Amino acid sequence: MVTYGDMENITLIATAKFGLEKIVKNELKALGFNQLAGGEGKVEFAATWRDVPRTNLWLRCADRVLLKMGEFTAVTFDELFEQTKAIPWEELIPVDGRFPISAKTVKSTLHSPRSCQAIVKKAVAERLQAAYGVEWLAETGPEYAIQASLVRDTAVLAIDTSGAGLHKRGYRADAGEAPLKETLAAGLVRLSSWRPEQLLIDPLCGSGTILIEAAMIARNIAPGLNRTFAAEAWPVIDPQLWQDARAAAQDAIDRNGRLHINGYDRDAASIAIAQSNAAKAGVADDITFAQKELKDLWIDRQYGVLISNPPYGRRLGGYKEINDLYLTLNKIFRKKKGWAVYILTADALFPRYFKRGKPDRVRKLYNGKIRVNYYQYHGER
Repeated sequence: MVTYGDMENITLIATAKFGLEKIVKNELKALGFNQLAGGEGKVEFAATWRDVPRTNLWLRCADRVLLKMGEFTAVTFDELFEQTKAIPWEELIPVDGRFPISAKTVKSTLHSPRSCQAIVKKAVAERLQAAYGVEWLAETGPEYAIQASLVRDTAVLAIDTSGAGLHKRGYRADAGEAPLKETLAAGLVRLSSWRPEQLLIDPLCGSGTILIEAAMIARNIAPGLNRTFAAEAWPVIDPQLWQDARAAAQDAIDRNGRLHINGYDRDAASIAIAQSNAAKAGVADDITFAQKELKDLWIDRQYGVLISNPPYGRRLGGYKEINDLYLTLNKIFRKKKGWAVYILTADALFPRYFKRGKPDRVRKLYNGKIRVNYYQYHGER
């Protein structure tokens, strides 16, 4: 049984959507972490309390940062209860701490998430009551949301340090219909060949998320700089660590050089939202947004990068209009071999309409719970 012990040396888990784990691993390496253990949907790593603010501020493609509290085998409810209760929760959770429980089970003997949730809640409560000598826990203080994950009879218990998911950057007021999460948008940029000195366009930009994330990457703006996190309210973490991490992130911003990033959309309201979002993200001067129909787009450059998530739903009439979009994209870019084209769509028929050739790579990703493909056409260097 592995449990949480030493208060200085801790284990953190960065969770990620399927297909983005390697990107998150690379982000952690860039932050100086070397002992990384990967799995489906997560990357585990050795850390200290100083790293809780750093990882929450800097991870662009992770969903959350969790503090690992214990790992053990559990095939009966008694085992789950006793081993959960054996973890020193009182070292972290104060007497008034709120500790909501969420549970998931995958291919485990204990297959009911609701039952596991109730058992873990009872075990943690009994441990805290005994530690603090109380019969009742008020749960009116800071939040310590506990995640219980049982996969093939191995239970991992962790506390969420992030609070709201890391895709909540603080710049997006209105995402419109079927929004692309900021974490996935950053992943699309990371998975592309785009470099800050290159021209980047999104001709179907909606609320501008892909381009804003690209500009933030180019300017080295920490994605979590304009928000707060659950662990900021934890007494166990010195507030100075958060102040230091934010100050370091501010100092790291790079305003040198000019970016060539352009976004277009036929919908004037979307363009207005995109401009507002870019201003809140601190990259308004780095992106040129304009209202324009795709068919009116004129590309007079031989080299560049296109990254886009074509819209669907309310702003489009149906399959014919979507197909027309694909055919127009094909017309504009089929002869521009110097252009790298990256399209995220749930439509498996896209390559039939974009006839430039077979995609160089097709990555399977998830936008929320929707399975999508990321079609990558690298173009000539």
